[in-house]
This record gives sequence, C-alpha cells and structure tokens, in this order.
Amino acid sequence: MVSTNTTTHTYTATDIEIVVRRFAADLIMIAQSSGAISQDTAHDYAHDVELLAKNRYLRQVDLSLLSGFTEVRAVQYVVTTAAGNLSMSRPGNVLWPRVTSPYFRITLSYNATYSEDARQGMRGKLRVNWTPTSADLSHATLQSTGGRDYASNGWGLQRKDYSS
Repeated sequence: MVSTNTTTHTYTATDIEIVVRRFAADLIMIAQSSGAISQDTAHDYAHDVELLAKNRYLRQVDLSLLSGFTEVRAVQYVVTTAAGNLSMSRPGNVLWPRVTSPYFRITLSYNATYSEDARQGMRGKLRVNWTPTSADLSHATLQSTGGRDYASNGWGLQRKDYSS
C-alpha cells in the first residue's frame, strides 16, 4: 500500500510582522551592544526588511560588524516560505563586542521578482538608500556558532550566527 501526504504552508502579512519583530529585536540588541549603529538606524533597517518581505522581494538579510577591514561578527537571516516545521525562538544571544573603527554592514539579497519596475515602485517607501554591493558574504574568516529560527505559520527567518 502506498500513501502520500501533502502539506501546505500559508502565511499572512501578520505572520511576517511577527517574525520581523524578532529580527528587529536582534538588530536593536546588536546596535546597543556594539555601538556601531544607532537605534534609529536599526529601526529604519527593520522597517525596510519588513516592507520588502511583505512584498515578497526579500531573500536574505546579512549583518556584519567589522573593525576596520576585519570582520568580527556576522549573522545571516534566510527567508523561508515553508516554515511550518520551524519553531519560534526568542530573540537574543546577539550581544556583539565594541570594536575599534566599527563599521556595520547590512546587505539585503532579493528574489528575482524584485525587478527594476518593482524597485521604482518601492522608491519613496524605503527609509534606507540601498546601493548595490559586491561584498563577500561567505564569512570565510569566521566560524559558524549556531543559530535559531523565527517563524509564524509558513513564513520564517532562519538565523545563522558567525564569530571569530
């Protein structure tokens, strides 16, 4: 006898808001502990992440703390729209060090649906002036130190942490 099972995961804008609140809490903790960005800037980043996610343009968010040109800490948040098997973790464990010559880099990766027309449609709604980058996001000089998941129904962010 053969049987099959199909699972469908759905999500709403409210689910995205719930998950992005966890991301925003992480980002604010990073801002406070590292001193590399202000809380207002962290709120602006979180706003844009939520807006892009709600429009289904966001694929990944990458945060890095550099001391001069040396990467000290990083975290990646990968969007998943099949998050039914993920559990909702609490934000935290993101106390980052204060470093000399701090530079905070946040890089967004987009889905193919974020076309030039879509970018024009988002102009004026985003708080940050996002510019293209060729930054290496592999975090090759850091070690993976775990992570956690943030999910609500079918939408989630899988967080991967890196440190030296």
